[in-house]
Amino acid sequence: MAHCPFDFFTDGKKHTICLVGGGGKTTVMYELAAMWAACGRRVLVLTSTHILCPADGRFAADAAAVHNLWQQRRYAVIGTPEFATGKLTAPPQDLYEALQLQADVILCEADGSKHHPCKAPAAHEPVLLPDSDIVLAVVGMDALGCPLAQACQRPQLAAALLGCSLDSVIDEQMLVALLLSEQGARKNVGTRGFFIVLNKCDLISAAQQEEMLRLLVSAGIDGRRIWLRERGE
Repeated sequence: MAHCPFDFFTDGKKHTICLVGGGGKTTVMYELAAMWAACGRRVLVLTSTHILCPADGRFAADAAAVHNLWQQRRYAVIGTPEFATGKLTAPPQDLYEALQLQADVILCEADGSKHHPCKAPAAHEPVLLPDSDIVLAVVGMDALGCPLAQACQRPQLAAALLGCSLDSVIDEQMLVALLLSEQGARKNVGTRGFFIVLNKCDLISAAQQEEMLRLLVSAGIDGRRIWLRERGE
């Protein structure tokens, strides 16, 4: 299993983390959840939008089921099932509020991208939890070299933000702009901690990885807040 480089993973504090952006948020969220659970932390996973209901027995319909999973050192996923789609939406508020006080770590997928590696948020996005203290922005490196219209969710919004056309080929500067703009992945972050996952780094060259890091660090992002993650870690 991959090593999470972020300092919040080992600081022993309680965190509520919202994941935004594109390029594999759900995979990253479950990976972090499994890592924390293996360390004995009580991990609660949910969405404020939509996620697929897990088929591995980690969906918990009530508080008792959550505690049973925690006792097994497993993370628990809560939500409201949509039986027509097989997806979960936000959990009942009373269930979340009761478990919120007992969890050590809460992970929430707070944005949707319809499997696009990058995105620009609409007016109603993202749906950050009010109590969250960390926002984790995820972007898929497979966006590089692709037309904006193909690889980006809400490409018209992204084109307006970037000042380019829908036919523009996505490069490192464009991805960094989407990540760091307050109309992009930093939307509504405010005073929350902001961290970045450059996902699927095995699909790009070492030079492209270095250029992404250089641009992010030059813009003021602490390098320790950037995770270069490969598929299958």
